Amino acid sequence: MPLRLFLTSGDLIADRRFEFARDLQLKGDLPAAADLIEQAIELAPNFTSAWFTLGEIRQQLGERDKAIAAFRKSRESDPDDQHGAHLHLIRLGDERLSEMPKAYVQALFDQYAPRFEHILINDLDYRAPSLIFKAVVAARVAAKKPAFFKRTIDLGCGTGLAAAAFARQVDHFIGIDLSPGMIKEARATGLYAELEIADMIEGLRAKSDASANLVVAADAFVYLSDLAPVLSEAKRVLASGGVLAFTLETHDGDGIMLGDGLRYAHSAEYVRGAISKAGLKLLSLEPASPRIENNEPVRGLVVVAEKT
Repeated sequence: MPLRLFLTSGDLIADRRFEFARDLQLKGDLPAAADLIEQAIELAPNFTSAWFTLGEIRQQLGERDKAIAAFRKSRESDPDDQHGAHLHLIRLGDERLSEMPKAYVQALFDQYAPRFEHILINDLDYRAPSLIFKAVVAARVAAKKPAFFKRTIDLGCGTGLAAAAFARQVDHFIGIDLSPGMIKEARATGLYAELEIADMIEGLRAKSDASANLVVAADAFVYLSDLAPVLSEAKRVLASGGVLAFTLETHDGDGIMLGDGLRYAHSAEYVRGAISKAGLKLLSLEPASPRIENNEPVRGLVVVAEKT
C-alpha cells in the first residue's frame, strides 16, 4: 500500500500526539489511540489527518455514528478531501455512490509512484497490462486485422506498464495521468511520445476526433463510478475501426459498488450496457484477475470494444 498521507496541523504537540496515536492504532490499542487523537484535535480543531484517523478508529471499533461524524469533520477541514473521507462515508452508507475526489486520487498515486512497480509486480502479481495486450491481440487475430496501432492513448498511464506491454505494437504513445509523480516515472521510461497531467476524461476531451487507433486503461477505470463519460469520449477520439481495451474489478450483483479496497467494481451486465449506450461494439468481455489482494485474486474483467 502507498505511504499514508499526513497533513500537519501546524501545532508540534498536536502532530506528536497524532504520531503516538497512529502507533497505538497499528498495535491494536484502539481506545487509547482514539483518546490521544481527540487530545490532538483539542489542540488543533481543524487537524484533517487527525479527524480522518479518528474516523478510521471509530469504524474499527464499530462506532458507526462517531465514525461518520469524524469523517465529515475531516472533509470539512479539507474540502478537496485528499484523504478520501467521502469514500468512507459511502461505505458507511451515509452518502450515495458518486465519483472519487480528484485530490484524493492524485495524492494517493503521488505517494505511490516511487515504489509503484515494485509493489504491484512483486507483491500483488499485477497483470492488467498483459491481460489487455493478450485480449487485444486475440480480438485483432479473430477479425483478421493487424495488431499494430499508429496512435495509442494510455489512460491512467501510471509508470508506463501498459506502454511496455504494447511497445512493439504502437508507433506513437500518449500517456495521461492525474498524478505528477506517475508522469515523472513514465517519462523516465522513454516509451511515450507525449505525457499529460490530467484526469482521464479531461485528457480525452483535449484530443481531436478520430485521432487515435487504440485507447487502453489498465486498472484505471476502477477509480470511476459512472463509465458513460469516459466511454463516450473514447469513442469520439477513436478512428473508425479503433479499439478500446480496459480492465475492471467486478462483483456478482447489479450495477456499481465501492469495494473494501476503495475501488469501484462494475457488474458485467452494467459494462455491456455502458458499451452499447456509448455506441461501441463489444468484441470480448472475459473474467480475469488483474492482481492479488489480501492473498486472494481480485475478481476482474478484461474488456475489448471497437468503434465501427
